[in-house]
Amino acid sequence: MKKLTLVVALALNFLSCGSHETGKMERGPDQYKVQLETTKGPVVILVHRDWSPIGADHFYELVKAHFYDKNAFYRALKGFVVQWGINGDPAKNKKWQDISIADDPPKVPNKVGTVVFAKSSEPHSRTTQLFINLGDNSASLDPQGFTPFGEVIQGMDNVMKINTEYGEMAPNGSGPNPAAISDIGNDYLEEHFPRLDYIRTARIVP
Repeated sequence: MKKLTLVVALALNFLSCGSHETGKMERGPDQYKVQLETTKGPVVILVHRDWSPIGADHFYELVKAHFYDKNAFYRALKGFVVQWGINGDPAKNKKWQDISIADDPPKVPNKVGTVVFAKSSEPHSRTTQLFINLGDNSASLDPQGFTPFGEVIQGMDNVMKINTEYGEMAPNGSGPNPAAISDIGNDYLEEHFPRLDYIRTARIVP
C-alpha cells in the first residue's frame, strides 16, 4: 500500500501559509535542461513548460537560486519514487518552504522518469519538494492531481542506484523526518542517516 501513503506522508510536510503570485514568477523557457550532480553521478532533466507551466516556472526559479544544492534524497522507495527538496541549510529552506504555487491541470501521466512536485491533499500546496517516478505510478498518482513538468533524459541509471535502505520517511516509516531536516538541516541527516545520497549541485545547462 506504499503508493497510497504518498499524499498522507506529504500532507505532513509544511503546508504552506503563503502563496506565490504567478505574475511575479519569472517565466521559464518553453524547454530547458537541468543537470543534477549527485553522489551517484549526473542526472539531466528536460523540463517541458507546456506540461505544467506554473511548476516549470517555479522549478526554474528554485534552480537559479541554487535551492537544490546539498539536498538529500531523503525518501527513496524502490520501484516507486525518490524524493528531495528540503535544503540542508535551515535558513535557506525557511525562505522558500512556505511559498506555495497554484495547481496545474494534469496533462502527462506519472510514468517512469517523470519529475513532479510533491503536494499534500490540499489544493495549491506545491512548494519546493519534488520526486522522480521510479515506476509507472500513473494509476495511483494521476487521479490525485500530481502533474509532471519534466523527465529524466540522461542518468536514469544513476537515479535507480540512489540508496533506498532507509525507506519511507517518518512517521509512516523509519526514514528521515522532514520536519527535522527543515529545522536542523543536513547535520541531522549526517548523524542519523549517514548513507543517504545527495544532490551536490543543480544547474540549468544549455
